[in-house]
Amino acid sequence: MSWSKLKQQLESFLSPSLQGKVEYRATGYRYLPDKAGICYITVDKKNILNMNDATTLIKWYTSEQEIKNDSRIDIPISHEQLEAVRMNTDGKIPEDRLIVIARSRKLSELAKELMAAQASLSKSNFITVANQFLSTSIEESIESKDIILNILALADRRVGKKRILNMSEKIKLKHPAVQYFYELRLNTV
Repeated sequence: MSWSKLKQQLESFLSPSLQGKVEYRATGYRYLPDKAGICYITVDKKNILNMNDATTLIKWYTSEQEIKNDSRIDIPISHEQLEAVRMNTDGKIPEDRLIVIARSRKLSELAKELMAAQASLSKSNFITVANQFLSTSIEESIESKDIILNILALADRRVGKKRILNMSEKIKLKHPAVQYFYELRLNTV
């Protein structure tokens, strides 16, 4: 599918509150075959998410330690996760230390997922993911670990106010780009 048709379809699915506010854009280099081009999402004509570029307004992580040390990431720890740590350590560790260990393990998993998701952002990947978004259910797109699928789903008109409000806990574990578009949608609902 050509970019213009894909863009038209994606923008037809935008929530009424985001129409005219959010745009999908792409540049291509016709005479430079070694350049892949750039794909980006703008909000109010401001470049917010530039695929494969660390200079956008969204925080891009460059290492696992950077994610682990980011105080803005709030990781909820379940009782099952605490019990798993307790079982692995034969119950010899104090309760407050168990929470620290469980949080560290969960942050390591999250860091690996975020780094993998960031590494795959490019124009060709955006087009592939956008086509996938058009052919899958909105629930699959929301639950996906892919940043672009999450963003496209959050901007979609099929996601209503109630669903947006119920997603607040899950969004805390997502990439800052997804959190940005969640806040944008939350403020326009």
